[in-house]
Amino acid sequence: MLLNHAIQSKGVYSEDKTSEKPLRSIVKSLSWRTVGTIDTILISWIITGQLTLAVSIGSVELFTKVVLYFLHERAWNQIKWGK
Repeated sequence: MLLNHAIQSKGVYSEDKTSEKPLRSIVKSLSWRTVGTIDTILISWIITGQLTLAVSIGSVELFTKVVLYFLHERAWNQIKWGK
């Protein structure tokens, strides 16, 4: 602990406690999209009555929304308001 403080005070090591690392954003994106995709598949199945079509819709939605969520998270991470 003391060594860690000494290293940080010399500028050798610095950790920003207010922002997330990109890997954390990726994991959050994947976990949230899993929940969201299951929801989309269920709604699509209820509306269309076709499980195959519902899974197809959910699959496309999974990939597009993972990318959009990741970009959204990284953009918001740059905004200092509310931190």
